[in-house]
Amino acid sequence: MFRILFAVAEPSTSNFNLVWLSALFALILALVHLFSSKLRFLERTPRSIWLSVSGGVSVAYVFVHILPELSQAQETVKGTVGKALLFLEHHVYLLALLGLAVFYGLERVAKVSRQRNRKAGRGDVASSGVFWVHIASFALYNALIGYLLLHREEPRVQSLWFFFMAMALHFIVNDNGLREHHQRTYEKTGRWILAAAIICGWAIGLGTQLSEAAIALLFAFLAGGIVLNVLKEELPEERQSRFWAFALGASIYSALLVAL
Repeated sequence: MFRILFAVAEPSTSNFNLVWLSALFALILALVHLFSSKLRFLERTPRSIWLSVSGGVSVAYVFVHILPELSQAQETVKGTVGKALLFLEHHVYLLALLGLAVFYGLERVAKVSRQRNRKAGRGDVASSGVFWVHIASFALYNALIGYLLLHREEPRVQSLWFFFMAMALHFIVNDNGLREHHQRTYEKTGRWILAAAIICGWAIGLGTQLSEAAIALLFAFLAGGIVLNVLKEELPEERQSRFWAFALGASIYSALLVAL
């Protein structure tokens, strides 16, 4: 079990150029959080086509790239956990389900908090307690993404580019949702924490490497979180989302992933 959950004290196998490219991408992802609020054209109803395209790209990355790899990774996990956990026959997929459930719960808590504050005349914003729970959870989520910039199941430049592009667009979608829930508090504090979390995750990855089984489990949790965080923004009727834009983003990115 220790081999799955904790770091193995081995040096990174990434070559020098890949490490610095991942550092550049970590910095850009942090900047996405800091400056996505400047994209004012995204904050309107009907939902911006660019947000729907971004959501489609993120989901395509999960279903075309991550999930097929999880099938192979499941065998790695089975060979690592030992007899004590053999009753969990689908470790990887259970982690994906957990990721989806965790972020669904966070979304429900934020919405209920906003409803209570509206009724109490305190504005359409989540409470400060919910804000910190939300931001702490997304900070861990971002740190995981920062770590995976260095340690993915496919440690290649092409894989890094696809991961980076999908996460950059995914962060724009996440920022839009978090800003809606927390408004000025997110702008003043939240976005800085999330930006720093990416850099921290990358720095941890620079000095630490988990086992292949652990990386598979982390990717599974991330996959579940991405699916929920995208669909919660696209599905509500009041968003007036644009299905064609979502489908276009998913189709184009899927074609690129399959072709390359």
